[in-house]
Amino acid sequence: MGLIETFAEKAIASGAYQPLDKVYVANKVRALVGDQDGDVQAGRSIAEQLVDLSIENGQTEREILNEQLFDLLTPTPSAVNARFWQEYQRSPEAATGWFYQLCTENDYVKVAAIKKNVEFTRQVKDGNELEITINLSKPEKDPKAIAAAAHDTAKKYPQCALCIENEGYLGRLGQAARSNHRVIRMMIGGKGWGFQYSPYAYFHEHCIFLDLQHEPMKIDQQTLVNLVEIEKTLPHYFVGSNADLPIVGGSMLAHEHYQGGRHTFPMMKAPIKQELTFKDYPQVKAGIVDWPMSDIRLETTDQLALINLGTHIMKTWNDYSDPALSIVATGQDGTRHHTVTPIMHREGETFVLDLVLRDNNTSDEYPLGIFHPHEKLWHIKKENIGLIEVMGRAILPARLKVELEEVKKFWLNEDNQIAPAHLPWAQEVAARRDIMSANVEAVLEEELAQVFSDVLEDAGVFKRTDEGDAGWQRFIKQL
Repeated sequence: MGLIETFAEKAIASGAYQPLDKVYVANKVRALVGDQDGDVQAGRSIAEQLVDLSIENGQTEREILNEQLFDLLTPTPSAVNARFWQEYQRSPEAATGWFYQLCTENDYVKVAAIKKNVEFTRQVKDGNELEITINLSKPEKDPKAIAAAAHDTAKKYPQCALCIENEGYLGRLGQAARSNHRVIRMMIGGKGWGFQYSPYAYFHEHCIFLDLQHEPMKIDQQTLVNLVEIEKTLPHYFVGSNADLPIVGGSMLAHEHYQGGRHTFPMMKAPIKQELTFKDYPQVKAGIVDWPMSDIRLETTDQLALINLGTHIMKTWNDYSDPALSIVATGQDGTRHHTVTPIMHREGETFVLDLVLRDNNTSDEYPLGIFHPHEKLWHIKKENIGLIEVMGRAILPARLKVELEEVKKFWLNEDNQIAPAHLPWAQEVAARRDIMSANVEAVLEEELAQVFSDVLEDAGVFKRTDEGDAGWQRFIKQL
């Protein structure tokens, strides 16, 4: 049996078609790859072999063809939605488990590419545990390009990578192929939203909740209402939003969306360093989190109290300035500089809300952001600090995979081509540590984690210093 017939049987086995459809499906495959068949090779996926066959037959759009083939293994959006909510009647975990398996089996979640990422966890000097990843599967975006895209109103189809119009979209130059893409529809905050998985996941079951309308991101009381509703719907997932301003925000400011998934981040495990009491909300346990960034945590079973107190904190922060610490809420031209990164998860019946305070001011000394990684750290991390990194999981650029091998050679006094940007750091580490072949990898991981901790410290508005602690107290008094 050849490749085409084998794939047709795989499509039938997936449930997308019936046995009677076999000839029809085989001809759908021939329309994509050509009539010339090939033999099945052991150890390689059928779809990958078909893509190679199509190249031999004169086709050239490898990514588009791959997604079209996997589309034949994927039920229609209406069928996927019906099955998801059918599974949901059993449990939320059953529904997401089924949908996630579908999205990995149909190659929408790029499992093979994700496996290339480098990952490790290390404890740093302040006692916090941090997760480090070197992203080899998906390119990071330039901060200036992100800011420009937030104001891009030119008409395109789809308008952006998150729009619902990507579901089933063939793809073109500059617009990813999405023939095998499926989105679960749900109501959140009285509006239609979509739920999907991230193709290049940064953690287990990394998912995205997207507004079905292409509207800019906005953090306000409605955000907290939406996060609570999502937690009620999928209590086994965390959910959070990137901030809604350039520099401190994520890479997609033009489309309202949240991220979530099945992962416990280091920040979620960080303890409270100072308890807070709000007399109007005795049912809410509150405190400042012992974390490099400036985080207030609220815990309660009372959803309304959580939303109202969280809104009070956000509104107070949005108007709060402390010039002694370079904290300025509004620019001279009226530009807003303050927002938060809100993150929510459940612990049984208790809702846990982390509100991380953000400030996107710039200065002559820090043109990319006063509360952004400072220049001495750019050799490791220059990109925006978004939701995932706020919680303690670094997304570091792919260039480091090769560059850090040269740093290790430098430490071991071997011939090397260390990048000039890494040299001061490498020399500083070598001066205070005994490095040999037996521990060079451990030293690299520990020092990389420490740099990421410093990155988070730079992004924190109230530093972990006496001046920062005094600043915290001034803000708490304002609350």
